[in-house]
Amino acid sequence: MNTASKCSLRHWHRKLRHFFRGREPTVLLVFLVVVLAAWGFIELTDEVLEGSTDSFDRWAVRSLRDANDPANPLGPSWLEEAGRDVTALGGVAVLLIAIASAAGFLAIIRAYRTMIMLLVSTLSGMGASLLMKSLFARPRPDFVPHLSHVYTSSFPSGHSMMAAVVYLTLATLIATVLRHYWLRFYVIAVAVGLTMLVGISRVYLGVHYPTDVLAGWSAGLVWALACWLIIRGTKPRPERKSPWITDVSSRRY
Repeated sequence: MNTASKCSLRHWHRKLRHFFRGREPTVLLVFLVVVLAAWGFIELTDEVLEGSTDSFDRWAVRSLRDANDPANPLGPSWLEEAGRDVTALGGVAVLLIAIASAAGFLAIIRAYRTMIMLLVSTLSGMGASLLMKSLFARPRPDFVPHLSHVYTSSFPSGHSMMAAVVYLTLATLIATVLRHYWLRFYVIAVAVGLTMLVGISRVYLGVHYPTDVLAGWSAGLVWALACWLIIRGTKPRPERKSPWITDVSSRRY
C-alpha cells in the first residue's frame, strides 16, 4: 500500500472516529432502526405484490364501515369530518406550508445550513413518495366509497410517508437545540402522533389499505432517520448568531 492510500485510510478513520465519538448509542440505535424499517418495507412490499395481504386489507377496510351501508363509516357523524380534518395534515398543501414556514423561520434567524438541509430532506422525500406510487401503481380500494378525493395510486400511502418525512424531520431538527430530555421527547412524540393519526385516517376514509399505510410509515421513517444521520455526520460550519433570538441551549430547565 502506497503512502497516498495510507493517508487516505487514516483520514477516513479519523472522520469515522470523530463521527461516532460521544454518540455511539444514539447513532447505532438509529442506524439499527433504519435497517429494520427498510427491511420491513421490502418484506411488506413483496407480500403486497404477491397478493398475500389482500384478504386482510379488504377485511380491515370493511370493518370500519356499516355492514348494511358501506358508504357510512363507523362512529358518529362528527368523526367522519374529523377524519377529513386529520388527513389534511398529510396533504401536499399543508406540508408545503409547514416546510415553507419552518424554512422562513430558519432564514430569519440566519440558520441557512439547517434551512437547506430541511428543504432538501423534506422535498426529496415527498418526491420519492410520488415516484414509488407511480412505480407500484396499486389500485385504490374499490369496494367502499371514498370519503376523500384521490389522484394517485395506493401503495405506499403518500399522506403517511410524507407526514413521516416532514414531521419527523422537523421534530429531529427542533430536538437538537433542546437540552431537556422531556422537551425532546415531547417534540418527537407529537411528530409521531401526527404521523400515526394521518395514516389511520386514510384507512378510515377508505382511500388506502392498512398495508399502504404501514409501508408509508416505514418508508417515511427510513427517509427521515437517514437524513438525520447524514446531518449528524456532516461537520457543521458555524452559522452566524441571530440578533432575533437568544441562545436557548444555555438555559436550564
